Amino acid sequence: MKNLISERVADFIKNFPPFNILDSKSLHALSEEVLIVYKEKNSVIFSVDENQHSHFYLVHKGAVSLTNRSSSNIIDYCDEGDIFGLRPLFANENYKLEARAHEECILYGIPIDIFKPIAKQNDQVTIFLMESFASNTRNPYAKNQKGQLYDNEVEEKVTKEVVLPDLQLASYSKKLVSCSTRTTIKKAADIMSKKKIGSLLVTSKDLPVGIITDKDFRNKVISGEQPITASVKSIMTTPVITYPKNLTITQAQMAMMKSNISHLVITEDGTPNSPALGILSKHDVMVSLGDNPAVLVKAIKRTSRIKKIKQIRKSVMVLLTGYLEQNIPLGLIAKIISELNDTCIKQVIEISIAKMDTPPPVKFAWLALGSQGRSEQLLHTDQDNALVFEDVPEEDLPKTTTYFLKLSKHITKGLNIIGYEYCPADMMASNPKWCLSLQEWKNKLSYWISNPGPNEVLMSSIFFDYSLAFGERSLLDNMSDHIFKTVEKYPIFLVHLANGALQSPSPTGFFRQFVVEQDGQHKDSFDLKSRALRPLIDAARVLILSHSVKAISNTWERYEKLAELEPNNQELYLACSYATKALLKFRTRQGLANHDSGRFIKLDQLSKQEKMKLKRTFNAIKEIQELITLRFKVTSILG
Repeated sequence: MKNLISERVADFIKNFPPFNILDSKSLHALSEEVLIVYKEKNSVIFSVDENQHSHFYLVHKGAVSLTNRSSSNIIDYCDEGDIFGLRPLFANENYKLEARAHEECILYGIPIDIFKPIAKQNDQVTIFLMESFASNTRNPYAKNQKGQLYDNEVEEKVTKEVVLPDLQLASYSKKLVSCSTRTTIKKAADIMSKKKIGSLLVTSKDLPVGIITDKDFRNKVISGEQPITASVKSIMTTPVITYPKNLTITQAQMAMMKSNISHLVITEDGTPNSPALGILSKHDVMVSLGDNPAVLVKAIKRTSRIKKIKQIRKSVMVLLTGYLEQNIPLGLIAKIISELNDTCIKQVIEISIAKMDTPPPVKFAWLALGSQGRSEQLLHTDQDNALVFEDVPEEDLPKTTTYFLKLSKHITKGLNIIGYEYCPADMMASNPKWCLSLQEWKNKLSYWISNPGPNEVLMSSIFFDYSLAFGERSLLDNMSDHIFKTVEKYPIFLVHLANGALQSPSPTGFFRQFVVEQDGQHKDSFDLKSRALRPLIDAARVLILSHSVKAISNTWERYEKLAELEPNNQELYLACSYATKALLKFRTRQGLANHDSGRFIKLDQLSKQEKMKLKRTFNAIKEIQELITLRFKVTSILG
């Protein structure tokens, strides 16, 4: 007679990696020994420093949070099909993380003594588990871990199988300029000035022992911490981080990010115990990538033809693709790409002004709205912009408005040429409704805030995510001050804005399944923008506005600021910051892969791992919407 429970276990686990790799015999043998564990919400599964369990775990239903002891931050969420608690498989030591039932859940305990021999026979299983373990712990391939991963034989087999991509080697500076530890700070500064270099290697007995950069002079000498007569030993960064000469660009970038440094020393054997061959800086890394942001900025500023900017933007997309492939943090990627996009917009405006018969009659500001205003526009999407110009006498207003509308039409046409589609809702400065004097904008903003109907809330929510793309900053600051004063006068507006933030549909339905579009062009697709990103963006906007915080329009930076302002909600806000970046990176990858905006996702084209990554962000969405509902008492006030 069949064991119905083990049959059900097998039917479930065969759908998830690495169990989907197992043959039927191994799968059923394992299923018969699986331990079924029920955990109530908030109950601990294992704690930091707890002795190893005889099982690792697979989530059958519910969700589990993994918390880092040193920071007390939740570093990951595990839901249906996720595995966790792998440490007993790889290291003979107690747990380093706490696992807690984030909600009521049922877990499958996979017996390690039964699973190990099965895994040893399948390299793919081993590789998957190694990568999963590496995602939340130290590098399992490090030399000091030798002998702890299964056993030596399996580790060697896996290490051979896990091959890094064939990436371009980093080009480093071979013209070494160095000094001894006894050299004075003044003499070192003279050497750097004379050689026009930003770093100086410090050696002792021909071996690298430290490095001095411009930053060291600023922080330790100009600050008065050390006199210029002191030796460089007192200000150098030591020990140096060394690598062999066959270092790839990706390895160099990751090494710099890991150690929070800007220079690596290249030595004969990759250790500090051999002479230096050269120095690799962050600038060298960027140059090695080919499409250097600084080079692209110069190229954009030099051109007088809009079509040339369009060609340069193709290089920006190449740069974006390369950054994503190297898994550079999204915050850094967004800053670089946004800066490049802003430079493109500024140059289009400069060229458009040159096309006008006369210079602008008064000062003006071009505002980027929506995702560009939040510095979150990584892909080519549609335009959202506005123009504000200085107040003029009433008799001059029609003529001045006509001038700026004509200019705006040149600009929006130019932006369209370089890849920004026209806004379908015509929310562009070429529309007379979005090209106004400062006082006209103040009147419009006052009306939106004091009469917050659905349309007014929508307009204001788009407009509040703005940044200065070109022109007079004082106009922008004046508008911001007016917004905060008016919101303070009409606090009910925040409730309506909060209600708007709750209108985005849930990402998942029953049984944590993705909610997809039911009809239309994108039938059966998941709307990543409306169901996942927008709720986070809208919530951050109303919360930051309620604190009257100015000059922060980026969503994850808003959440990071909120974490500072509300320490009791720090964990949730940081989770929302992480979720926003993860979702935007996912959307960007999808957009680049499918040559579209990345908004609508075909779920059948995603792997289990990709679906799991998406779902891990959804809990933050649910919790931030609950916080909004309670804080602004939306249902009780709006009915």
